[in-house]
Amino acid sequence: MTCRLESATRAAPAPAAPLPAALAWVAADLDALQAAGLERPLRVRTGRQGASIDLDGRALLNLGSNDYLGYAGDVRLVKAAARATCAEGCGAGASPLVSGHSRAHELLEEALRNLLQEPAALLFASGFAANSATIAALAGPGDFIASDERNHASIIDGCRLSRATIGIYPHRDLAALERLLVSHAAARRRLIVSDSLFSMDGTIAPLAGLCELATRHGSMLLVDEAHATGVFGLRGSGLVEALSCADGVHVRTGTLSKALGAAGGFVAGHADLVRFLRHRARGWIFSTAHPPGVAAAASRAIELLATEPERRRELLERARGFREALVASGIDVMAAEAQIVPIVAGTPAAAVALAARLAEAGFFLPAIRPPSVPEGRSLVRASLTWLHAPADLERLARTIRHCHG
Repeated sequence: MTCRLESATRAAPAPAAPLPAALAWVAADLDALQAAGLERPLRVRTGRQGASIDLDGRALLNLGSNDYLGYAGDVRLVKAAARATCAEGCGAGASPLVSGHSRAHELLEEALRNLLQEPAALLFASGFAANSATIAALAGPGDFIASDERNHASIIDGCRLSRATIGIYPHRDLAALERLLVSHAAARRRLIVSDSLFSMDGTIAPLAGLCELATRHGSMLLVDEAHATGVFGLRGSGLVEALSCADGVHVRTGTLSKALGAAGGFVAGHADLVRFLRHRARGWIFSTAHPPGVAAAASRAIELLATEPERRRELLERARGFREALVASGIDVMAAEAQIVPIVAGTPAAAVALAARLAEAGFFLPAIRPPSVPEGRSLVRASLTWLHAPADLERLARTIRHCHG
């Protein structure tokens, strides 16, 4: 199957018009971002995601993608999406409750139930929507949410939307979490929320400890598996499976856009929980369902998890070797434990400069700056995928040693 994107001739941009008086503050805000080294460029990618990438006409080894298993550009997913699109059309047409829940969505929810070994699953248009809508549905005024300080923005926004009391505990600090739970024992409901694999640090949550505290204090526990789904576990369902914590986790959220190479998000758990979310999760009720073709592509990726387990095994082996090579050279990779490897630079300017030096050497690693990371801990992040050969990673480690510091 051959796919080709027709190129279009770009018109020269029109001269920028002055901002209306009511928006004059925007210019000052943008100037402040630029002065702080926090302005982000928008790059144009040509072609599919892969080991290499064409950004703004420049070929680079791609360490900026979350396509951990290399499925985003896989022709098998493309064919599955094309078949479903031909059968069901491009758009879902409406929210799932109205008329948007298609056969492709039904099959994907079934595949997720089987993968996660959970009674029920619910699809969302994005992983961000899955977290923000679910958290806001589970907690409200009079409730208490305890959230790890390094949790993803979708979790943070879900906590804020809930209007519950929020307690932020230091990263992976179980003792601090317990103090929060004890001090809010009078709350109507309590909810602990945590990523399983943290997207900027590459660290793994202490899931067994979180389960124990949730049980002891009568708290709900929600775990976001966005960066772990497909990569960890015998079946590839994530760290909840790999660490044998399924019985202690009440709500599992995740995304189809990273290791599964598609798009959309999901929530899985008890059948009554999912039934409840169908009536209370506003991000599901009032959003058009994501395209059937995308759902079919995700289902195909889940099938491949069962037939190609070597991809996740080899990815984690290569990631371990890459981290060890950097650490042996004195490079600060924080406490990374997985395929996400941060290279700490310090200031935003230092991170941008390091990313630029690596790009000159042929590598795309994005500079990550506040608010995504704490002040003083700006970094470049290497997101390793199965498509990266060991020789690629050895060359990258040598280049980082040369360019760093």
